[in-house]
Amino acid sequence: MKRFFETLGFVCLICFSFFYTEKTMDVVKEVDEIMVTLKEQEQKYQVPAENASIDGDIITPGISGKIVNRKESYEQMKHYGKFYPSLLKYDKVSPEVSIKDRYDLYVRSGNPNIRQVSLLFLIEKNTEIDSLISILKKEEIGATFFIDANWLNQNQERLTELTETYTIGNYSIGGDYEQDSFTWMNTIIKRIGGQKQSYCLVTEKNQSALKHCTQEKNYTIYPSIIVKENPYTEITSQIKNGSIILLPSHQQVKEELKTVITYLKQKGYQIVTLEQMLTE
Repeated sequence: MKRFFETLGFVCLICFSFFYTEKTMDVVKEVDEIMVTLKEQEQKYQVPAENASIDGDIITPGISGKIVNRKESYEQMKHYGKFYPSLLKYDKVSPEVSIKDRYDLYVRSGNPNIRQVSLLFLIEKNTEIDSLISILKKEEIGATFFIDANWLNQNQERLTELTETYTIGNYSIGGDYEQDSFTWMNTIIKRIGGQKQSYCLVTEKNQSALKHCTQEKNYTIYPSIIVKENPYTEITSQIKNGSIILLPSHQQVKEELKTVITYLKQKGYQIVTLEQMLTE
């Protein structure tokens, strides 16, 4: 029994020693010049989150903020022995009002404070997409293809290839989301394409489409610019931060696409996929 208590006492002593050492290190860290400076300066480098805005039945994405991760920042700077703002580490802060899971509202644009635009291409039954992809690859930009069920029936083998670079939207059959093909396409896009989120497309407000897309947890995209005949003229006259631009896949779009992309780049716009634009 005596030996048991001796062993117990020894174990308790070791545990206390570890506890005391850790507490001592915490105290030393708190008075370290780097940590003191971190506490004094961190507010300057934190960015508050911006809430998504809701106007009636339309939602616009917010912007995530960031706060300084004091522990990771300290450990990073300790190696250099000095406070360096460039070595600060951050934690993401999500908006309190977010677009996440708000499938019951239309999305018309990205955040107006971010200089981004998104190009959407409507891909119907007999649309040839290789010429579009060739231009996008040369220009090194992302895009979103809203594909019709008839096109997908004939081109399932291309889905994995497309989702590696682009975002895929669900256009059901001619934009009719009451068709069984809508649910089937969501399944194909997610299981074969490996895409986590699905998107619907409307060119005017459509409560039936919104209802069905909400039930399937699809964002309903209602583009802020819908190109009809003259891509360059229509886009350059309406473009602004956050514009979501729908382009048909007719010949004039293919002929003017490179010129449109060059214009957008010269104006300082980043051209992104829908997935990127709606990520807060």
